[in-house]
Amino acid sequence: MKKKFKIQTLGCRTNQYESQAYHDQLKQLGFVEGKNNEKADVCIVNTCTVTESADKSSRYKIRSLLKENPGAKVFVTGCMVENERKALEAMDPNIKIVSNLEKENLLSHIFPDVEDLPEFQIKEFDVRTRAFVKVQDGCNSFCTYCVIPYVRGRSRSKKEEEIIKEIHELVKNGYQEIVLTGINIGDYDGAAVPKKRLSDLIRLVDKIDGVKRIRVSSIDPDEVDDDLADAILNCEKTCPSMHIVLQSGSNVILKRMNRKYTKQMFFDTVEKMTQANPDFTVTTDIIVGFPGETESDFQDSLDVVKKVKFAKVHMFPYSARPRTRSALYKDPVSLDVIQKRKQVMLREAEKAAFSLREQFIGREFDVLLEADDDMHDDCISGYTSNFLRVRIPKKGLSQNQIVRVKLLKNASDALLGKVL
Repeated sequence: MKKKFKIQTLGCRTNQYESQAYHDQLKQLGFVEGKNNEKADVCIVNTCTVTESADKSSRYKIRSLLKENPGAKVFVTGCMVENERKALEAMDPNIKIVSNLEKENLLSHIFPDVEDLPEFQIKEFDVRTRAFVKVQDGCNSFCTYCVIPYVRGRSRSKKEEEIIKEIHELVKNGYQEIVLTGINIGDYDGAAVPKKRLSDLIRLVDKIDGVKRIRVSSIDPDEVDDDLADAILNCEKTCPSMHIVLQSGSNVILKRMNRKYTKQMFFDTVEKMTQANPDFTVTTDIIVGFPGETESDFQDSLDVVKKVKFAKVHMFPYSARPRTRSALYKDPVSLDVIQKRKQVMLREAEKAAFSLREQFIGREFDVLLEADDDMHDDCISGYTSNFLRVRIPKKGLSQNQIVRVKLLKNASDALLGKVL
C-alpha cells in the first residue's frame, strides 16, 4: 500500500505555491494524498503569522493533524515558526520544525537518506485552473505593521530560466493562466547581473506557446512604473487587471505605516492603467484600525473605495504583531471600533464592486471556468480576463475551459451570464 501525505496551507499565494511544490515532490516519490478520513504517514503544515487570527488557525491545523494522524511525521514550516518556534515544539514531541530559510529543502528533513530528491518546483496546481508561480521571496520594506521581513528574510529572486522552465511544464500539464507571485514582487531582479526587471519577465512569459493569460500578484503603486505598465497593458496575454496595494486612504496613516507612496500616487497609478484601457479593473488590500487611525482617516479609506470601485477589497482588521514597530505605538484603536469599521468597509466594498460590475452588463467576455459554484449546484463559475466573477449554467461545461459569455445580470457576488 502506498504511503499517504496531507498538507495544510495557510496564508498567501506564495505559501500556496510552496505547498504545491511539496505535493508534487511527494507524489514523485510514490506517495498519494490522503483523504479526510484516511491516516497519513507524513503531514506538513505551512503556517502564516501575518495576523493573530492566522496564528490561531495555524495552531488549530497542527493540533487537528496530530489528533487525526497518530504516529505520522508532522513537519511545521512557514512564517509562524520564526516567531513561535519554542511554543510549537512544546505542543507535541512529534512536531519537527523547518525554518523558512530551509523551506525549499523541507523534504531533505523528511528523507535525510535520499540523495536524489525531486526539484522544488510545481508541475501542476491542485484543484486550480490558475497556477501561481513564485518568482521572488522575502521583503526589504519593513512596513511598521508587518512581520514578514523578519520571518521571510530579505528580498531574493528566482532565476529567470528556472521560472520559464517551470511555466513550460505547467503549460504542458494543461494550465492556461499563470499568476506571477512573490512576497514583494516589485523587488524581482531575476537573481542576475545585470539585474532583470519584472517587465522583462512578463514579456518573456508572454511569448510562451500555450499560455493564455498572465497575471501579476499584489504590487505597490510606486512600483508600477511606465515600463511595467507598458508590459501589462500591451503584451498579448497579460490580463487587464491588477492587485495594487492601498492599505490606507490616509496619507497620515500611510506615513505611520512606512509605506513609500501617497494616496495621490495610488490614484495616479490606477488612472494610468484605466485610462489606457477602460475595462481595466483593480483589487486591493486595506487595513482598518491601524494605531492612530481617526474617523477622518478611516473616511479617507472609504472615499478611495467609492472612487476607484475595486473589483474586490481584501480587508484586514489591524492586528499587532510581535517585533513590529506599530505594536509599540501608544494610540491603539479599540477592538470595538475596529470591528465597526470592518463592517462599514465590507459594506462599502461590496457596493463599489456591485457598481463596477453594473457597467459590464450586456458585454461579451471570455471566461476561464474554475469550479462548480458552491451556492448553486447547477452552475459553474469563472473569471473574465479583467477579474470579474461570472456564474453560468453548468450544462455541458467543465473546469479549465475558456468560453465566450454574454453578461446578462448583476448579482450580489458575481455577474450572471450565458454561453454564446
